[in-house]
Formats: sequence, C-alpha cells, structure tokens
Amino acid sequence: MSAKAKSNTTKSLLVELGTEELPPKALKRLGERFGAGIVEWLDAAGFVDADAPAWRWYATPRRLAVWVPGVVARQGDQQNERRGPALAAAFDGDGKPTRAALGFAGSCGVDVGELDTLKTDKGEWLVHRSTVPGKALGDVVEACIVDAVAKLPIPKRMRWGAGEAEFVRPVHWLLVLHGGDALDATVFGIRAGHQTMGHRFHAPGALRVTSADRYAGQLKEKGSVWPDYEERKLEIHLQVERCAKKLGGVAVIDDALLEEVTGLVERPVAVSGSFDKRYLDVPVECLVSSMRDHQKYFHVVDGDGRLLPHFITVSNIASNEPKRVRQGNERVLNARLADADFFWREDLGRSLESRAAELDGLLFHNKLGSVADKCARMAELARRVARDLEVDPAPCVRAARLCKADLVTAMVGEFPELQGIMGRYYAAHDGEDEAVARAIEEHYRPRHAGDEIPADTVGRLVAIADKVDTLTGIFAAGEEPTGDKDPYALRRAALGLIRILVEGRLDLDVAVLVEAAAKRYEAGGVTVGESACKRAVDFVTDRYPAHFAADGFSADEIAAVAAVRATRPLDVDQRLRAVAAFRSLPAAESLAAANKRIGNILRKADGAGNHAMDFDRLVEPAEQALAEQLVRVSSQVSSLVKRADYDQALEILAGFRESVDRFFDEVMVMDEDESLRNNRLALLGQLSGLFLGIADLSRLQPREGAS
Repeated sequence: MSAKAKSNTTKSLLVELGTEELPPKALKRLGERFGAGIVEWLDAAGFVDADAPAWRWYATPRRLAVWVPGVVARQGDQQNERRGPALAAAFDGDGKPTRAALGFAGSCGVDVGELDTLKTDKGEWLVHRSTVPGKALGDVVEACIVDAVAKLPIPKRMRWGAGEAEFVRPVHWLLVLHGGDALDATVFGIRAGHQTMGHRFHAPGALRVTSADRYAGQLKEKGSVWPDYEERKLEIHLQVERCAKKLGGVAVIDDALLEEVTGLVERPVAVSGSFDKRYLDVPVECLVSSMRDHQKYFHVVDGDGRLLPHFITVSNIASNEPKRVRQGNERVLNARLADADFFWREDLGRSLESRAAELDGLLFHNKLGSVADKCARMAELARRVARDLEVDPAPCVRAARLCKADLVTAMVGEFPELQGIMGRYYAAHDGEDEAVARAIEEHYRPRHAGDEIPADTVGRLVAIADKVDTLTGIFAAGEEPTGDKDPYALRRAALGLIRILVEGRLDLDVAVLVEAAAKRYEAGGVTVGESACKRAVDFVTDRYPAHFAADGFSADEIAAVAAVRATRPLDVDQRLRAVAAFRSLPAAESLAAANKRIGNILRKADGAGNHAMDFDRLVEPAEQALAEQLVRVSSQVSSLVKRADYDQALEILAGFRESVDRFFDEVMVMDEDESLRNNRLALLGQLSGLFLGIADLSRLQPREGAS
C-alpha cells in the first residue's frame, strides 16, 4: 500500500457486485482480479492507508466482492508544480514580462506577479504552484468499480434487458459501503445501497448489511452464504473426506474438480451415494469420467486405489430430506452408467481393426483428407522414423493404423474425452500386442502442460508421427495459428513434439521429419511446398524459449543456442547444458565479451572475415600465437561438436582466453595495410566460426557480481 493516504480516520470499504450464476471454472480468477482491480485503483488514487491490514476478496456463484480496510473518506490535497519559461526568456531588458511569461501565466489562470521562481543548479525558471483539493471517496468510487470491471478477464461479455451494459452475466444488485455508510454509485444502471441477497433458497430475500466489517459474518449467519471462496473450498474438502471415511474409502479430490464445485455452490453440503456394483466391470475411466466430468461427483477408492461403488456430490442446499437428494443423484448416475455399460458391451462386438475402415468417413480436414488418410500417413512416417532409429517398425506401423479407430465407437461418441483410452481397452481385448495397445492411448500425450510423454518407444514414435503430420498439414492448408487463436492446438503439438524428443532422448531433426511428412502428403495429392515446411519448422523452433525456460535455462543462454538455428531439439538441449556449464568457468565472462567484440568487428568488415587466413602474413607474436592455437585445436573441437560433446568442446575453447585477450591488447585489427587487415579479419572469422559451431557466446550477459 502507498503512504499517500496515511490517515488517523479510516473506515473499511466493501464493494459487492450481485449477479446471476457466474461461470464456475472462472469464478476464482474473476474474484481475485475484481478485488485486485479495486484495491489497485484506490491505492493509486491515495485512498488506502499504508498501515491498513490486508484486503480480502470474496466470490460465490452470485457475487464478486472485496473488503478493503483503512480507506479514507477523502484524498489528501495534492501540491502541483508547473514549470514555465526560463527567467532570461520571461522578462526583457526593462524587466517587463515577455509574451512567453504572459502566455504561461494566462494558461495557469493567474497574473505574472503571482508566479514563483524555481532555482536549480541549471538555472532559474518561472513556476506556478497550486493546491488541488482531494476528492471525496463517494465522488470517485463509481469510476473505481467501472475500471475494475472493465479489466476483468472476460473473453465474451453479454447484454441483458434493454440496456447497453455488458458483463459476463446479468447484474442485479450493487452494495458499496464505507464503514456503515452507503456510497452513491451507479454501475450497470443499478444504484448502490445497503442491501445484498442471501442464498437463493435458504434466504431468498434482501439482506441489509449494517457495515463493511460485518459483511462476511452477516452473509454467512443470516444469508446462508459462505462468501469466502477459500474457506468454502476448504469446507468442501473436509466434508468430502468425512463422507468418504464413512463409506470406508478415500475420496479422490481432483484439484480442478474441487475448484469447479467451489464455484457452483454458496452453501456446501456433501451428500454420498452409491451405484450398482455390476458397473464395476466397465473400464474404470468410463465410470470416473461419468462421475467427475459429467456429474461433478468425487469418486471413492479403497486403500489399494480400486474404485468403490460410491460417489460424493456437493449440494447447494441443506435439504430436510437428504435421502431424496441422494436417491435423485443415484438415479441420474445409474442411468448414465447403464449407457456406458451398454456402449462398452456393444463396442466389444467388433474388432478395432474392422472399425479402422470407417475412418474414411471421418474428416480430418477438408483440404487434407479423412482420418483414415491421416493414419496411413502416420504409419509411413512412423515406419521411416523407426528405421532411422533402428527399432522394429512393425508395432509402430500397427499402432499408427489403429490409433484413431476408437473415434467411431459408441463409447467415445458419448465420452469423447476417452479417445485413446478406450482404444487401448479394445486393442487389448482384440489380442493386439501390449506395446501397440499402450501406444494407442499414449500417442495423444502430452495432452497438457505437466502431462507425461508416452512411456515407451512405440508410443513416442506414433505420437511424433501424429504431431508432425498435423503440423505439416495445417501449415500446408494455410491455417496456422494467428494471435490467440489456435483451433488445431498446434502450439500444444509443437511443445509436445519438443518434449518427446528431448525427454525421450530421441535425436531427430524436426526439419527432416516435416520434409518426410510433406512427401507423404504430396504422394496423396496434397501440395505442401517449401514455404509451408519452413513455416512449420520455424513454428516448432520458436517454441524453444518457452520450453527450455521452463527447464530452468536463462533467456540469454537460450538466445545463444537459438542463434545457431538448430532443428534437433535434443541437440539444443545438449548445447544449452554445455553453455550453462561453461558459464561457471573463469574464462566465460571474458570469452563472451571477446565473442561480442569479434562479432561487431566482422559485421563492420562486411564479409572480409570470410577469406582464407594466410599464416605467413601473421607478423605480430600475439596473432601468431592465436593462430597456432586455433590450428592446433580446430580439428579436435570439430570432432567433439560432431559427436555432440559440447561440454568438452567448450572446455577446450575456454583455453583461448589468454591468447584472445593478448591479441586484442597487442594487435591492431583494422590496420592501414589492407592485406594485414584482411588476414587478421580472416583469423577472427575462423575463431568465431569455431565458437558458433556450438553457440553464439556473445549473447551471454555478464552475471551479477561478476568482476
């Protein structure tokens, strides 16, 4: 908090925006940002006491609110100082004001005689000093709320009624209290007052809040609403755990589901229920998806992690007949599980291979063919990569041909989030090789940030084929991502590809993979072209900074390696690790600076450094010593770079520190003699090329505390 509003007389401010049910997944973010927006505005305007306690935000499905203690009723007066013309230009030789002085005084609304003089070590100027009275909180709080609302992260706003107001949901009431006083503000056409609304069913009428400090307590006690999001979340967690314990199991409390449920209820009441045990024969993922994703239930497992025929839901009401609430939820879930059981048994009636033919009728992209076409391309690309890596291509090809077949099953049609997972079950039922079945599920990985990559080589190669085929095809179709729009999730595909190649230790070239994918498209009559291939490769390599920064590498280390435009992600990883290790060597700072100096000299020389070096024209002992060292280690360093032993190569290059320092101390590179100058530039060009074979060390910045 700023010190601008330091005051002995402060009160708490409470702002509440009452709405129709807000999106549950976005509720926490909306609540945090609404509160922060209000506080930041007030603090910047000088209304918040520097010593005030911490503010708090509140959020329920029907409200966003913030409580800010230590808010003054009026800003402090502001002292303004406006500097005018220099005294030398303000008055003529007779001491009369010039047009400059008169104009400045007029713009300030005063006579020249009312202006002051400002003296500094640089001279003297006319200056106008004035006091601007502080504004009352009641006069600005409306602007504060409007500003905070405008900055909320709402991708799509809606209108309601006949007005022009727009918000994520219709707004129905506004509460603005400073202490116990309601402030005059109108937002979304609604005038603020003392009233909030309690729970929609338990306390449906208006509730008068007597003061800002009593808001949360009154709402909870009289309105049957738990306004504190984090408190409500903790209460849900505890209730669900208690219910599971009574059932003899352990609740699986998924963080995302817990957040969503917290955003769905104002008064949490956990209710347990059961489902028919016969449904435990259905794959567990189907049951969990039905409970967690569709019904927002928490599932229960035993001590060994096996699913129990129970669930826990969180109701928004404390019913007088909890048995009926439980029975209603059980009825809904059993009906959904009956469908899943039916789909499972029906799908087992046909092999996955027989369903693959149906993929001809499933469009991948109107310019790129069907999903069957995609699988055929993936199979050939997987075969090519398997042979390059000297692994058996047969299971890779088989998995690629079957990996999308579950898309036409009844189960995936009803539960699309189970694609791949059901394919693994059906492949295992059909007697497919275990690695093939596992690859069918895992080729979608990583599905999101933090997800694991496929566990074995078959899954990794099919995942690579899938991602490279998609990237190449969509770029060929001219539908690459623009701005925030990425309908084909190409950013996720590119990052996933990098992760598989790096974490899976697969030394594959993205440019070669894209070229191979392009040939498969061309064979099927789809024109790709060099430009699309280049854009696809660049799109992947442009993801290097995000990926490797997450791995802990610094921005300048990433820039140093990115400068060599390497298209093998594993190779980039190895170079980065070597550069990071190099930085700990005593010679690192000096050589990084020398590389920067060499780069600047060669750029100004306009290509002169590309000539061959003539050893006989080296006349100075320092340049002769540098050249001798260069000749002595060049082949050794080149051999190490070829083997990707960048650590050892940089250790050898670190030995150039003394000879390079001596060279720049004793040798004039830009000599008047053109032959000497060009020969020295050629020497530097060869030295620079040796370093650039690993990374552009000139991009490394001096570290703090370095001498």
